[in-house]
Amino acid sequence: MKSIPSGLRARVAAPRQRLVRPLLLAALCASLGACALVPGDKAYGLRDSQSAVRLPTRSADGAEPVPANVAIRPITAELIIEQMTKAAAERPTATDTNISGRGGKGGVNPVTAPDYKVGPGDVLTIIVWDHPELTTPAGQYRSADQAGTVVNEDGTIYYPYVGTLQVAGKTTRQIRELLSVRLAKFIEKVQLDVRMAAFRSKRVYVVGEVAKPGQLEITDIPMTVLEAVNRAGGFGPEADHSRVLLTRKGTTYRVDIQAMYEAGATEQNALLEHGDILNVQDRSFNKIFVLGEVQKPGSLVMTKKRSTLAEALADTGYIAQEKANPKWIYVMRGESDTPELFHLDGSSPDAMLLADRFPLRPRDIVYVDAADVVRWNRVITNVLPTAQTLFQISGTRYPLFGGRNP
Repeated sequence: MKSIPSGLRARVAAPRQRLVRPLLLAALCASLGACALVPGDKAYGLRDSQSAVRLPTRSADGAEPVPANVAIRPITAELIIEQMTKAAAERPTATDTNISGRGGKGGVNPVTAPDYKVGPGDVLTIIVWDHPELTTPAGQYRSADQAGTVVNEDGTIYYPYVGTLQVAGKTTRQIRELLSVRLAKFIEKVQLDVRMAAFRSKRVYVVGEVAKPGQLEITDIPMTVLEAVNRAGGFGPEADHSRVLLTRKGTTYRVDIQAMYEAGATEQNALLEHGDILNVQDRSFNKIFVLGEVQKPGSLVMTKKRSTLAEALADTGYIAQEKANPKWIYVMRGESDTPELFHLDGSSPDAMLLADRFPLRPRDIVYVDAADVVRWNRVITNVLPTAQTLFQISGTRYPLFGGRNP
């Protein structure tokens, strides 16, 4: 049998190779498109079902985290009405934050303002009428706090004819009555008055986002949370009015001053005591994140915790018209143990009315999905360099084999 000449064999195999190479490249593209080997986000997979990825949540008995499905809820007028009703019910009250102590245990009571009680370091001015030698023994040209009587560390004072007297924990009225009884043995028809010359024994500390952080002295005028912030120069530009932390005796309470301004929640205005620490938080917690196909993706800081979906999209330059698919706009919320996922079909202009009424919360994530053609172009962009490399390798000539492929 005659053998086929080598030149004829090469001419027969060449068309076959030209046919096989495109088929291999097409199979490679199909396999890469079907697998998760192509980089990129897969949020568009949410379109195929009404449940998102399974997220870990805390089990009912508080043991190990267990996975749970997150249902996708469409943003409709009914949903917005439901959220408005829920927000009104979640408005902070005294019982929620345990500030007032009316319905809770061990709360902070803003109702009763007790009389100021003298403590170590305070300076008293004791005036005995018709007896200047007792009133200003150090001279009439000294100030009241310099000429006054300083309460010692043990809570006592020394006064002529009376001697050592325990005054710590007493009000000025009680001290006046006590001195009147003691001086009646030496002075007929005693007439005296006791006043506070300087308040030095009780103080609170105001830190965080205020104009002048530091310590404030508590005087006979009751100091509330709002009064302390005002005396510290007011809120700073980065202050979060709804997150003011009050620490007392190892327990921290959250005070919502914004609720005082907007909802009249005066029960939040707690009365401060000696040693309280008031920490005004910054706005870094009140961020929302806008990702996906928008003009300027990134994070936004909410002003007084008020922002809507339409405002977030507008602040990031709105969706990228040439790349985004407005039918698939998602809001992901994971602030509680049960995450929530919302979907807005923004393909029609009237959908922006819903977006303007949909309130966002701190740490919400807004995601705008890409159009189908954009995803296809991204797959091709990732696959094309690999396909070109394989094609160049398949067409390489090797001199050692006479210019033929081995």
